[in-house]
Amino acid sequence: MRRFLRYAMVLSLLLLMLVSFLSPTSSADGTRETVYVVPITETVEKGLSSFLKRSVNEARDQGADHIIFEVNTPGGRVDAAAEIANLFQSIEIPNTAYVVQEALSAGSYISLNADQIYMKPNTTMGSAGVITSDGNAANKKAQSDWVKKMRTAAELNNRDPLYAEAMANPDIDLPKYKAGKGKYLTLSAAEALEVGYAEGVVDSREQLLSELGLSDSEIITTNPTFTERLARLITHPVVVPILLSVASLGFVAELYSPGFGIAGSMGLLALGLFFYGHMIAGLAGYEAIILFGLGVVCIVLEFFVPGGILGIIGTGGVVGSLFMSTDDIGHMTMSLLIAIIVAIIGSVILFKTIGFDRGFLRNIVLSDSTSSEKGYLSSNNRDDLIGNMGEAVTPLRPSGTGIFNDERIDVVTEGSFISAGASIKIVRVEGSRIVVREIKQEKE
Repeated sequence: MRRFLRYAMVLSLLLLMLVSFLSPTSSADGTRETVYVVPITETVEKGLSSFLKRSVNEARDQGADHIIFEVNTPGGRVDAAAEIANLFQSIEIPNTAYVVQEALSAGSYISLNADQIYMKPNTTMGSAGVITSDGNAANKKAQSDWVKKMRTAAELNNRDPLYAEAMANPDIDLPKYKAGKGKYLTLSAAEALEVGYAEGVVDSREQLLSELGLSDSEIITTNPTFTERLARLITHPVVVPILLSVASLGFVAELYSPGFGIAGSMGLLALGLFFYGHMIAGLAGYEAIILFGLGVVCIVLEFFVPGGILGIIGTGGVVGSLFMSTDDIGHMTMSLLIAIIVAIIGSVILFKTIGFDRGFLRNIVLSDSTSSEKGYLSSNNRDDLIGNMGEAVTPLRPSGTGIFNDERIDVVTEGSFISAGASIKIVRVEGSRIVVREIKQEKE
């Protein structure tokens, strides 16, 4: 009996090992399959691209079996979307774009580059027209390039490129999907499934995993780190001009403040955040920061060294460092113009309210003046001489010298010639100019 029990236990263990080995949810090393879930949310910009690169590399390093990108974005920068699309095309791990709310504009382009697309009910994908930073439609060259990118992304996974083009080109007429001429195509989940732009419509992540045959997989969700979130915020097209405006206004206000205080610290913090975020996003390097530092030093030295050359060099260094930290020259130009306008307005307000009486400017701007109230006189006031009579010592042609109460005084006539020895009278005093008239002429 004991021998029978022993054989039964050994047989049970062997069967358990065999079942575990043959389990369909087991990977090659005997562990559960691993699925990485990566969110694509908010505006598409360079910070998002950096986060996605880090997530994909982490999935590769951990030997992930599948990557699910959960998409909910209204779109964003075309260049960032193109960078993310290249990343998707380089992923050797099977991947799925799962639209959980909307995949519009750049979001639709990113989704089309995934191996497959699933959507939640009542979600949308499309409306991918190119809009510039000032809210206007892009030029024809940019539009044409973007339409080509959309078509290529669709063809990448054997989808009809007509619908991808209609998402970016309002001239495509698709009235069946409420996208007649003049309107960009936006597909609902059901419409995307109908035209082959979605492999399925699922209610939840669990249902998606079931559709993919990954129900028993280990799920690892990646999220942006604090620094990545900060980089995404700082590199946002709206935030960049705000940071530069705060920096310019802070430095202007510091010129009117005694010592180095809150205003200057605010300016330095704004610039520090600008460069930090752009470094994390991979847009700026140490060379940009070094150039900016050298530019600031030159500008400061300009206050003490006459000539103007250091100021020009410093300004060029600061502006150059900002352009080195971006890949969108047009947007940076607009941001700088906004910052300059804010600085000018701030300077005018501060000058009218404070003037040059306080702050750093009081040390480099001459504000002292001489006045009679302070005891400064350009010449002695001789109004007391009016009415005095004397004698011309020299001929007055019309200026010369007269003597009044034993005092020799330089005088000038009203224009006529007066010979030496003639009697004269002081009729008025104009500063240092003492005007006389011949007494004989006055009596006549």
